[in-house]
Amino acid sequence: MPWAEARMRAYGAARPTGSRCVPLWEAAGLTLAEDLRTLLPLPAFDTSAMDGFAVCGPGPWRVRGVARAGTAWRGELAAGDGVEISTGALVPAGAVAVLPKELATFADGRVCGPVQAEGRHIRRTGEDAAAGDRLAPAGTRVGPALIGLAAACGHDSLPVRPRPRVGLLVSGDELDFSGAPGAGRVRDALGPLVPALVAELGGETVSSSHVPDLPADGLAAAVRACRDTEVIVVTGSTSVGDTDRLRRLLADAGARMAVDTVACRPGHPMLLARLPTGRWLVGLPGNPYAALVAARTLLGPLIAGLSGRPLPPLPYLPVRGRARTARGQTRLVPVSWAGAEARIADGHGAAFLRGAAVSDALAALPPHWRDGDPAPLLLPVG
Repeated sequence: MPWAEARMRAYGAARPTGSRCVPLWEAAGLTLAEDLRTLLPLPAFDTSAMDGFAVCGPGPWRVRGVARAGTAWRGELAAGDGVEISTGALVPAGAVAVLPKELATFADGRVCGPVQAEGRHIRRTGEDAAAGDRLAPAGTRVGPALIGLAAACGHDSLPVRPRPRVGLLVSGDELDFSGAPGAGRVRDALGPLVPALVAELGGETVSSSHVPDLPADGLAAAVRACRDTEVIVVTGSTSVGDTDRLRRLLADAGARMAVDTVACRPGHPMLLARLPTGRWLVGLPGNPYAALVAARTLLGPLIAGLSGRPLPPLPYLPVRGRARTARGQTRLVPVSWAGAEARIADGHGAAFLRGAAVSDALAALPPHWRDGDPAPLLLPVG
């Protein structure tokens, strides 16, 4: 399957999970399940945008009182009247503008200064949003600014979709899990990498286990034991070697393949399947960079779909550097920003993470790509 089609297939196959309301302080990183709307106009009243004097008519103005943020002056101004006012305070009735303090001269109970245009330095009721306006659509990822906006317009909680739960199964007999690997052994990189990537993509890793190559039915048993998850990620065992049993397992289980290998390098043995239980299984290659590419290709869009988030379009930039392309294959390479271009980082073989670790994005080079041609970029999820 072409690389771009595989991404869209993984995204389109998923359906959003249920929703729940959480307090604002628990919503960061989750996804809105419903549109966020204002409960009141923003701002809710005419507000001073400056420290100074709210005035009516031409000056000089007789100062009749003081309005502070949170403490209103309840009178009404007539021509020639003014009220000392703080930023954020309610603008009194009759005021036509706010004279900034730095432009004002105050003496004998009166203030003088240049005439301000009508409405100057006043934030009018509903200037930012009217009551009931949609501030953010369902599917928006909740960040700090959205939390602050929700609080500003009176919300204490938000309807959100919970993070999709992921169970990780790391397969292979050659792996060491701490310290430097022994002779003929390999330190497991995916056990630590995948949960961090899942969190970045908006999911939550709820379990992680190592599955040896023997006994032969060990992987099937591990998949059956991986409960309370929407997604199971299996690293390794996606190819056709003697110890690669994932495809046979899926066939025996009656799973439905959504993606079975992708026309890209590295990472092409990746797969996405729907188990009879309704859960999703993502198969990643065992080589670390290949697994990272496969996860960004299939797991990221799948989590976005389960979360009800849109899959953003990929930006294009000219990409410079050296990379081997092949007929019918998309080449995924790590790139770093170089002004208005992206430059290919060194160290992007299937087994090596050096380039990806210090890069800003992954570039998906089409088969016909040449040095300097534009290519789509997979950006980290913010």
